[in-house]
Amino acid sequence: MEQKSFKEISSIVFRAVALAMGVAVTVLSCLGVATPDKAVPLLGIGLACAGIALMSQK
Repeated sequence: MEQKSFKEISSIVFRAVALAMGVAVTVLSCLGVATPDKAVPLLGIGLACAGIALMSQK
């Protein structure tokens, strides 16, 4: 098994968190649970993680 560097693993984790936040907001909105004041911070976390993952690319 090939060992991955910390940079590769952290990039994958940040991408996964960004995707998870987007999916979570979508599902919660469809269920009628998420209000804008609850959804915006989740989207902000996802956007920040996406930015970090993009900046860490080669």
